[in-house]
Amino acid sequence: MARHIQKAAVIGSGVMGSGIAAHLANIGIPTLLLDIVPKSLTDQEEAKGLTLENKAVRNRLSAQAIQKLFKQKPAPLATKKNSGLIEAGNLEDDLSRLKEVDWIIEVVVENLDVKKKVFEQIEQHRKEGSIVSSNTSGISINAMVEGRSDDFKKHFLGTHFFNPPRYLKLLEIIPTPDTDPSVVDFMKSFGEDTLGKGVVLAKDTPNFIANRIGTYGLLVTTQEMLKRNFSVGEVDSITGPLIGRPKSATFRTLDVVGLDTFIHVARNVYDQVNDGDEKKVFKVPDFMLKMRDNGWLGSKSGQGFFLKQGKEILELNPETLEYVERKKLRAPSMEMAKQEKGLSDKMKALVYANDRAGELLWSILSPVLLYSAELTGEIADDIVSIDQAMKWGFGWEMGPFEMWDAIGVEKSVERMKAEAKAVPEWVEKMLSEGYSSFYKEEDAGLTFFHQGCYEIVKENEKIINLKRWKKKHGVIKKNTGASLIDLGDGVALLEFHSPNNAIGMDIIQMINFAVAEVEKNYKGLVIGNQGKNFCVGANLAMILMEAQDDNIFEIDMVVKQFQKAMMLLKYSSFPVVAAPFGMTLGGGTEVCLPADHVQASMETYMGLVEVGVGLIPGGGGNKELYLNYLNSLPQGVDFDLQKVANKVFETIAMAKVSTSASEAKDHNFLTQADGISVNSDHLIYDAKQAVLHLAENYTAPVKRKVQVVGETGYATLLLGAQTMHHSGYISDHDLKIAKKLAYVLAGGKVPFGTEVDEEYLLQLEREAFLSLIAEPKSQMRMQHMLVKGKPLRN
Repeated sequence: MARHIQKAAVIGSGVMGSGIAAHLANIGIPTLLLDIVPKSLTDQEEAKGLTLENKAVRNRLSAQAIQKLFKQKPAPLATKKNSGLIEAGNLEDDLSRLKEVDWIIEVVVENLDVKKKVFEQIEQHRKEGSIVSSNTSGISINAMVEGRSDDFKKHFLGTHFFNPPRYLKLLEIIPTPDTDPSVVDFMKSFGEDTLGKGVVLAKDTPNFIANRIGTYGLLVTTQEMLKRNFSVGEVDSITGPLIGRPKSATFRTLDVVGLDTFIHVARNVYDQVNDGDEKKVFKVPDFMLKMRDNGWLGSKSGQGFFLKQGKEILELNPETLEYVERKKLRAPSMEMAKQEKGLSDKMKALVYANDRAGELLWSILSPVLLYSAELTGEIADDIVSIDQAMKWGFGWEMGPFEMWDAIGVEKSVERMKAEAKAVPEWVEKMLSEGYSSFYKEEDAGLTFFHQGCYEIVKENEKIINLKRWKKKHGVIKKNTGASLIDLGDGVALLEFHSPNNAIGMDIIQMINFAVAEVEKNYKGLVIGNQGKNFCVGANLAMILMEAQDDNIFEIDMVVKQFQKAMMLLKYSSFPVVAAPFGMTLGGGTEVCLPADHVQASMETYMGLVEVGVGLIPGGGGNKELYLNYLNSLPQGVDFDLQKVANKVFETIAMAKVSTSASEAKDHNFLTQADGISVNSDHLIYDAKQAVLHLAENYTAPVKRKVQVVGETGYATLLLGAQTMHHSGYISDHDLKIAKKLAYVLAGGKVPFGTEVDEEYLLQLEREAFLSLIAEPKSQMRMQHMLVKGKPLRN
């Protein structure tokens, strides 16, 4: 039968419950958020004369949770208006409304008796066939549904989100023996395609997959730190990006998670496992228990493993429980690893090094690899699920088995055995039968070792891995900054791959080539990549170097070529779809604005931020954002042209950056017709489908004149900036930049309402850009950004 989730209910409005409700709202699903009815009035409620029977009092907990969403960082809501899809309610008055929803998610306190009572209440009101799930992080899924009806059991499973639900990709699905397989299949597809998650099927074991291995790794790291006399700061300086882990590394991660939460998760395994050695690892060290008793829980309490005093960050000494100056580990292998480009080479340089860094890493990584292998089959069916869970749930660049391949399975196992470590039988058998790696690239695709042979890694058909695609299909043409790739079905892809995907002449040349090639041989073009960010703007270092050498003519040529390339994309005879994600700043936004359609990842942070380096947009961004605002206005309705110019001026002058693709629509960086891909892994696929759809009846846009506010509008635009200058809010140089921007947006010295062509506006933009780039104070701002990574206000 066809299933749909058109409305949901979340039971429990704590941080996790409200976060899940916010994520559902972000993807457009109306959600009922329910919590218990308060037993007493607050002082404010008493002052208002309210009673315990008032709806505002009875819905207080869930209503407050919705309000807290606006203040949380990182923001759970992609845009504040999404909160309108979350309705507050309570577990006494609104249980009957559960018959309205297709999915009920329980997120109450981690107590089996409480959960069973909630499910008993849910069963009395849910409609037959609705899906019910628990977001538990470790309580047995099977135990929760004892005593429930057959229909309830058939539609029940665990759905373990990771916090914060909007940002962390992992969703562990835990079926019971009674769960209907079609429900599991539906929730996996729904999780990937609609919720945008990386879904893994986990078994009903303590802490499931990611928390089981992740907690084990964190505790092993802590124990080795104490045993080998390392400091908290030294451990974090090597267990972060250097080995493909998040910047928060080990102990900063614990501060973010909260020590109380971590101890609860660790004890959950400790209480349920019988193996003595495993139990010993999951015993929380005494100093952590003392930290918890002191209330030193991490970020939420203001101190944990780290304490910020003024601008200085101190680290905790686990032995004395005093805060001391933060230390960083320094070792020859760390310097060697930093010179390596690939993570595999970095790992080899570190793990086998005969220095303090190498000894520490081997002592904390080898147990995690062995533990992951021991649990394969027990917590998940295969190694792929374990690797994906750790990457999606803990932000690891490589999962345990990918990491094992990176350092060499044979070499590492030989060392493990020499150190009398127990290697799981299936790993030894794999090696003895001539299989030397857990993964292997074959013609059919990526394969993994499973039950004596290699099997294809099954992926959602919407995942296009460009690295593997190029390896299999090659490229049409490539230079240092970009490649043109045949995506199949008559669609080409322009991929940026310069450092930071910054735009220079190499990318501009490839855009020109792409336009010519696609016009001859393809239906349309996608502009996208799978780097860290879509594009952080123009090559600032190159521009600054030319400016300092007084090569304004060279810069003029590059800017002119960039503008020309953007116009080629805009007026080409085929559809162009941009696929931005992550940081899409300055020139990155300017590449998207002329496209026929933008298919953006939900986590796309767009903005024309050039004023931060003393410039204004130079690749057509001012003009295109202005046109986006004009085109967003209802047809045939009178509008205030000055208000449009004011809004665009404010957006660019304040270097506004959207905090999501939804907010990019609010700022008019995206149009209402542009698409949003919730699952970033599907972005290239979705963009390709958009090209094919547009190509069916594509007509190239026709050039039209642009109405501007002219001289009188220029004066109006400047008025606000001059007021801020007189009040001391902006500097002399800020005012100079504002004048240039206002002149460009106003269309120069023409009467209000004059219609000008795009080339004229591009010329004004280029002249303003070049004049600012010659300014010493702008060059100082560019230099500061390159060195410090943040704006200079001079």
